[in-house]
Amino acid sequence: MKAVLLLSGGADSATCLAIARARGREVFALSFDYGQRHRRELACARALARRFGCREHRIVRVELPGADVSALTSRKIAVPRRRPRGRAIPVTYVPARNAVFLSLALSWAEALGAGEIWIGANVIDYSGYPDCRPEFLRAFERMANRGTKAGVATRRRFRVVAPLLRMTKEQIFRRGIGLGVDYAFTISCYDPGPRGAPCGRCDSCRIRSAALRQVRQTS
Repeated sequence: MKAVLLLSGGADSATCLAIARARGREVFALSFDYGQRHRRELACARALARRFGCREHRIVRVELPGADVSALTSRKIAVPRRRPRGRAIPVTYVPARNAVFLSLALSWAEALGAGEIWIGANVIDYSGYPDCRPEFLRAFERMANRGTKAGVATRRRFRVVAPLLRMTKEQIFRRGIGLGVDYAFTISCYDPGPRGAPCGRCDSCRIRSAALRQVRQTS
């Protein structure tokens, strides 16, 4: 079965790719250069696509109009070192990013005749991003089946597959390691140094480090 998979080059998308391949999917990987600070992830995405035998891997350049209001895409906004309290959405949120990425994935999937779109969204360690919630993914799936020729004029239905949705970060790493993911070839940092080295202090780095430490201690 053909599947379009969003491949960022981070730990979650790497695990998502490994699961898709383990389930026999013919993966067409889609990555985005959207002006993110962590551009090293694109090199990681290339390596992952080769490692797991993706049928095709595309890196698409996207100019997001809201880039100046997110710490991930604007150097004028500092990346926070602590997770915001309560339900506050962090400044690392990129306006409607996943809606844009999933829409482009949907376009490619319809053209390919693929019925699945895979995404490494996670509701437990999602840092408060509204476009990683199951409600959003279900709504996008409904839209995909109501707003495309494939969904309306044929019997082919689109499905958004998010296998990591309710897994802890520790569970994600354990699953990926079991499927052959080498996380040394992934990056999760929001604010890497000039040579791509992770900062070790941002929210994403802290979550990753804590999970990997737990995996090592209990293995």
